[in-house]
Parts: sequence; structure tokens; C-alpha cells
Amino acid sequence: MAINKIDDHFAQSPQIQADDIRAIAEAGYKGIVCARPDNEDPNQPSFAEIAEVAERFGIKAFHIPVSGPLTEGQLIRFEQARAETDGPILGYCRSGGRAGSLYAASL
Repeated sequence: MAINKIDDHFAQSPQIQADDIRAIAEAGYKGIVCARPDNEDPNQPSFAEIAEVAERFGIKAFHIPVSGPLTEGQLIRFEQARAETDGPILGYCRSGGRAGSLYAASL
């Protein structure tokens, strides 16, 4: 898992796995935003699987799938995720790009 810290509030990453969640929690992340639609690739973990493990570690998980240009609805949901999370957020997708785009567009 390669985390690219953007600033004190957000980092982006390629696809995470359920067994990465402990390290994410230990690194201080309080929220996870998945910008990847379920079933985009055959072997990717579902958002539900990631969210279930994240909850066990006290991390809030938000699913804001992005496929194509960002929409106003996605940006609103991202702002809500930021407002509901007391601490830094890790956003992920296949490469980290879409997650990073959500953050950049929200600034």
C-alpha cells in the first residue's frame, strides 16, 4: 500500500485491502473515502468489505464512486464525509487519482 500524503487533512492511495486497515488506523487516519465503483476489476475487495473492517478500527468509511467527470453530487458527498470525520482522510481508487481529484475539487 503506497500512501501519498497531500496535506495534514488528506492522502491518496491505490486500492487498499482489508488487511491494510490496521496500518491505516495506526497511521492516524480517521476516515476512508473509496472513489472506486464496486466490481470495476474482478478481484478488488468490495466497499462493504473495506467498510466493515474500517468500522472495527474506528475509521469512518464513505463510498463515493467516480466513473468519469466529477459531479456536484459527488462533491457534496465528499464535503459531508469531511465534515463527519474528525481527523485525516485516506482516499483511494484504482490508482489514487480519482480520490485525489475529489479532494482537489473540494478546496
